[in-house]
Amino acid sequence: MSVIASSKPALSRSRRLALGVIATGMLMVVLDGSIVTVAMPAIQDDLGFSPVGLSWVVNAYLIAFGSLLLLAGRLGDLIGRKRMFLAGVAVFTAASLLAAAATSPAVLIAARFLQGIGSAMASAVSLGILVTLFTEPRERAKAIAVFSFTGAAGASIGQVLGGVLTDALNWHWIFFINLPIGLAALAVAVPVLPADRGLGLAAGADVIGALLVTAGLMLGIYTVVKVEEYGWTGAPTLGFGALSLLLLAAFIARQATARTPLMPLRIFRSRSVVGANLIQVLMVAALFSFQILVALYLQKVLGYGAAKTGLAMLPAAAVIGAVSLGVSARLNARFGERKVLLTGIVLLIGTLGLLIRVPVHANYLTDLLPVMLLAAGFGLALPALTTLGMSGAKEDDAGLASGLFNTTQQIGMSLGVAVLSTLAASRSDGLLARGKSRAEALTGGYHLAFTVGTGLLVAAFVVAFTVLAQPAPKPTATVRKNADPAASPATVA
Repeated sequence: MSVIASSKPALSRSRRLALGVIATGMLMVVLDGSIVTVAMPAIQDDLGFSPVGLSWVVNAYLIAFGSLLLLAGRLGDLIGRKRMFLAGVAVFTAASLLAAAATSPAVLIAARFLQGIGSAMASAVSLGILVTLFTEPRERAKAIAVFSFTGAAGASIGQVLGGVLTDALNWHWIFFINLPIGLAALAVAVPVLPADRGLGLAAGADVIGALLVTAGLMLGIYTVVKVEEYGWTGAPTLGFGALSLLLLAAFIARQATARTPLMPLRIFRSRSVVGANLIQVLMVAALFSFQILVALYLQKVLGYGAAKTGLAMLPAAAVIGAVSLGVSARLNARFGERKVLLTGIVLLIGTLGLLIRVPVHANYLTDLLPVMLLAAGFGLALPALTTLGMSGAKEDDAGLASGLFNTTQQIGMSLGVAVLSTLAASRSDGLLARGKSRAEALTGGYHLAFTVGTGLLVAAFVVAFTVLAQPAPKPTATVRKNADPAASPATVA
């Protein structure tokens, strides 16, 4: 008895440390995405980037990251998720050192591509490790809340940190900051993350499928990020887009017939998994307008500096943290993820709805602070959506489900960047041609983007209400005793 009693606290501490390591890895990935955007002008001035070349500081990372998530997630199931996570953090940390020391555009772009590879390797298996490590329903719900908060609030923290580091030191430090974090994460991860041998490459060594999905996703993301340059109807956009869809269709056909498929199609039998991933594409695409366009509005229209912009968006991070860490797990357990997700989406519709009418000369307290507070919807929606996205995965497919969930997140982000930024720029150019001032034209462009983003959130609400709708489980004692409160209503039914 004494041995058992004394082992429980150690196990609890080990799991908390493991969760901290996973959250730290997620934080590095998210911070890296937002911290770079703030420092882009300084990077351009110092290294002599052309305007087109500068976009590749972001694009190189996005293409590598988004195209390798699905493959990295499945490889984690095959060779071991712990090995994949450790390798990813190591690659990301080494690439950060290369980026910090870059003295030419070519070196920085290459380092950013390597960072994308490392990020994909680490983040693709993070949720897979989490759901297999935390099997008790209430613990899992809390762990997913922490993980979701890290992703949701990391962008705001990155903008603050990026502005402070760039203004106080120089842009090199936005990459140097990753070194101590990455090394500490590796030192803690080795002893605390659960060892798993994986299924073995023979269980899914579909080389042809791996080439098809990687090439298809890479070409698709490249097509999306270049839409602003070529236009939606340009020959490169149509040609590359069609080829990307053809490669992905060939990958699906291959998985249906391959003896050892890279992505077993059984994962799509779960309505919760399919619905959650579809909702995520719509929701993330819409919320690009909040994370990025609000920052641009604060700087280009209201004249805020980098650090002040980050501080202005800090209340959003605070309420997201308070909701996701404080109440989301209890609400999911009591009401179910579907109801909590719907409530969160309604709050987010209100967030972008208020921004549709934000004035040129806005007052922060009356026009923008309410928007930041309604961002609490992130804290409700993301943990519920994450739980639903992982609810249908078996232990052998946890890495694949994690990689799929992260892949749809990147697809949504890329679509949000391409669609909303293009619409905003086109609208602003039209208003400038009609004689509007620069501030009025920019604000009008942002209004259009916020309107479209609101429509995407309404579509996400409809999908959540219909696709995730399932008959309620019978109120038997057995079901109520054994049902997992962190699982989706569809899974329990």
